[in-house]
Amino acid sequence: MATTPARKPASRTGRLIFAMDATASREPTWDQACHIQAQMFEETAALGGLSIQLCYYRGFNEFSASEWLSNKTDLQHRMMAVRCLGGHTQIRRVLQHAITETRQKEVDAVVFVGDCLEEEVDELCQLAGELGLHNVPVFLFQEGDYVVAKRAFKQIARLTDGAYCPFDASSAQQLRDLLSAVAVYAAGGRRALENFSKARGGMTRLLTRQINKG
Repeated sequence: MATTPARKPASRTGRLIFAMDATASREPTWDQACHIQAQMFEETAALGGLSIQLCYYRGFNEFSASEWLSNKTDLQHRMMAVRCLGGHTQIRRVLQHAITETRQKEVDAVVFVGDCLEEEVDELCQLAGELGLHNVPVFLFQEGDYVVAKRAFKQIARLTDGAYCPFDASSAQQLRDLLSAVAVYAAGGRRALENFSKARGGMTRLLTRQINKG
């Protein structure tokens, strides 16, 4: 691990797609994430910085992707302008969008935060496999314990050499640490994630163990 190089040249800012389910059941965690997202930028400042693209789906077939953002204020303003709205999951569109983006310019990682799944798993796995070929790991953080989603999220993580971690919506610190860990990975690679995990502990160790198996 100590000799594993960063995923990107030191001169290039890391690029992270931050995708969230913004359907009605996700409103409490969306509000929570609005307040803790700043740490993703703070943890990566010494690693060359980070650009984040916010993606979300909600309502009837609504999917949105922001421009690439490079500071916490812009990201927070984008997130606070969104109101969650009932609808079905659109994880397929998240994965398709990630493929399109990395074809244009390399994406270092994708984060997805959600709680359920209402789509065809085989289709999602096909798209995940394509992301894997592009060396784009997907990190899936699940709120709750919906079994169908858990199984699919684990498969997506495995196909992309990413990771799956459940989290407790009552613990803001848990989500903060997980998001920060992926941001560190996107900015500095496996070695940076290993160092972060040793210092932070907790759920970040589970994430790091999965990456090490990839």
